[in-house]
Amino acid sequence: MVKKGVQAAKYFYIALIFIFLYAPIVTLVVLSFNASKSRAVWGGFSFRWYAALFQNSEIISALSNTLVIAFTSALVATLIGTMACVAMNRMKKLPRTLMMGVSNIPMLNADIVTGISLMLLFIALHFSLGFVSVLLAHITFNIPYVVLSVMPKLKQTNRSTYEAALDLGATNLYAFRKVILPDIFPGVLSGFLLAFTMSLDDFVITHFTKGPGVDTLSTKIYSEVRKGIKPEMYALSTLLFLSVLILLVIVNRRSDKTAKQ
Repeated sequence: MVKKGVQAAKYFYIALIFIFLYAPIVTLVVLSFNASKSRAVWGGFSFRWYAALFQNSEIISALSNTLVIAFTSALVATLIGTMACVAMNRMKKLPRTLMMGVSNIPMLNADIVTGISLMLLFIALHFSLGFVSVLLAHITFNIPYVVLSVMPKLKQTNRSTYEAALDLGATNLYAFRKVILPDIFPGVLSGFLLAFTMSLDDFVITHFTKGPGVDTLSTKIYSEVRKGIKPEMYALSTLLFLSVLILLVIVNRRSDKTAKQ
């Protein structure tokens, strides 16, 4: 009887956590289909705000900037981070530990410190703040997350296989592409997705490194908070949530199939 009570308490606790996590998202999704502008009054089911979303040029421009910056920065950071992991993996223990410690600092550092530091750096270099400065800033803070994802996978690889490929006449690049990359690809993919998500969600660093006329979704929403957030943002947030959810399901199913093989 006591065990059943403890089990029930565990399920209740888990359910409570999920309610707190997903209740705001469910509320957002419901409001995106509300025909009324008021959050307190249900005006009926409607796709009104989804139609208005694609007619709002400012939101579409902010969305376009966000996706381009997130994808490009994640791709570049993944390439740089993977190469950095390969280089660090060949170092001796002490230099490798020091390099890993240095690469972890940006993740532990406050975003506001990173944002202000990058802004001051761009100003000191007489680099105009705008789209490119935001992109460079996102690449910079995404690299440590890629290193964090790729390095554990790289440590699990068998170095003897790579050396055997070199002995058989393969070049360094070919051996890496055919031997090492397939083993670390799950870590590379995880690093890319993590970098993409972090870039998509970032506000503080973007706020300090962007110039006038350049907006991402986070900065656009922040500028509208004082006036009141438009219902189109509910529709946009819902579409982004569903896109991420579908992407996660696809990646997880692919990982399960790979594990079974």
